[in-house]
Amino acid sequence: MGEVCQTTSGGTPSRKNPSFYEGNIPWVKSGELNYNTIFETEEYISEEAIKKSSAKIIPKDTLLVALYGATIGKLAFLGVDAATNQAVCAIFKNGIFESKFLYYLFFHRKQDLIKEAIGGAQPNISQTILKNLEVTICPLPEQRAIVSKIEQLFSELENGIANLKLAKEQLKVYRQAVLKKAFEGELTKKWREQQTDLPDAGGLLEQIRKEKEKAAKKAGKKLKQVKPFTEDELEDLNRLPKEWNWVKIGNLTLGVEYGTSAKSKESGDVAVLRMGNIQNGRFDWSDLVYTSDKTEIEKYLLSKDDVLFNRTNSPELVGKTAIYKGEKPAIFAGYLIRINQLSELAVADYLNYFLNCHIAKVHGNSVKTDGVNQSNINGEKLGNYPFPLCSLPEQQTIVQEIETRLSICDKIEQDIETNLEKAEALRQSILKKAFEGKLLNERELAEVRGAEDWEPAEVLLERIKAEKAQNGKK
Repeated sequence: MGEVCQTTSGGTPSRKNPSFYEGNIPWVKSGELNYNTIFETEEYISEEAIKKSSAKIIPKDTLLVALYGATIGKLAFLGVDAATNQAVCAIFKNGIFESKFLYYLFFHRKQDLIKEAIGGAQPNISQTILKNLEVTICPLPEQRAIVSKIEQLFSELENGIANLKLAKEQLKVYRQAVLKKAFEGELTKKWREQQTDLPDAGGLLEQIRKEKEKAAKKAGKKLKQVKPFTEDELEDLNRLPKEWNWVKIGNLTLGVEYGTSAKSKESGDVAVLRMGNIQNGRFDWSDLVYTSDKTEIEKYLLSKDDVLFNRTNSPELVGKTAIYKGEKPAIFAGYLIRINQLSELAVADYLNYFLNCHIAKVHGNSVKTDGVNQSNINGEKLGNYPFPLCSLPEQQTIVQEIETRLSICDKIEQDIETNLEKAEALRQSILKKAFEGKLLNERELAEVRGAEDWEPAEVLLERIKAEKAQNGKK
């Protein structure tokens, strides 16, 4: 590229002189390059800063390429005259390349640039690496036609991607609609009508109380009394089928338990599940840490159907819940709460689905304590969560109804993800064909050959050499 394009990079005026940053000249940093056109910048510098640094004014419409760190290979056009720092390379316009042709060429070659990066914590590429990059040269009319076709195909592709993403969002809405219907009793309305011996919710609660007393006595624990909902509190909750009743989660369990606060390691005998492993009501078994501490393992080892509640997280994510299915031996970290010794009359999957539904989320938002960038719902508040109690057979039926519907959602979502991946692969395929000269068909090529400024690539190269030779004599 260095044979046919002129490049430069900028600089950073001294921070010791605050007046350098009190001017009106836009100053572009590499983090501001994001496949966009830049009209405004985070910082502005003065003319004096230009004079006393390696920063320089770059004309509008110039193509910029990021050289440093995580931004390597990102692109932007200048929408105004501006200066840049040293982490940005400017590629000046010339009569050899259409700017957008170069833009898409660099977009296509981004991974090649990243592979060339050198350095440790903040790898970078240099102008020399850019100049040594092999570039495709073709007649200007052909470049314009290629750009036009790329943009047409990308527009169609973006429409398809937008539709896929919309479908993905609609699936989220549908999932919540399924859970809402489930915990209002709508999914099992016909099922209830066919039953003749369903216990009433009051009787269920009494059975659970006796079961808890027996379990507490056996464990040598004092049973903690849970205050029932007041009439006013019940008025604020959704109306339930007559066979159901609102109870507190604390009614269903002997207690809750916070996870380990011991430091985890990259390897060990047993996985330690953290809040990041909770995804959509399930555990994501990637990005694990481990422990080999036998005391910690004995105390916090999970059992099949344990429900874990995320007590501390961002305001949007606090309260997310997942159920452990015994996938592999694991304990749980301190930002998670285990709901201990759930009643035999409560189905763990039913509880997990409920805690991930909108009703529970709304309640969580009303009781959470907010701090700086994070919220907390402690064990006591979790114990006071409302829970729509129904008979054991109905809970089991509801879980089946939910899973039948959500399994279809899972399949559709997987298809969407597959198609999104294919769309990204297609984007690269379009660019690959473009810069191999295979994107335009014969009719389109015939049209560009009729343009007034069309000249064969070899003539274009001869003109470039002549211009360089002439410039060298000056």
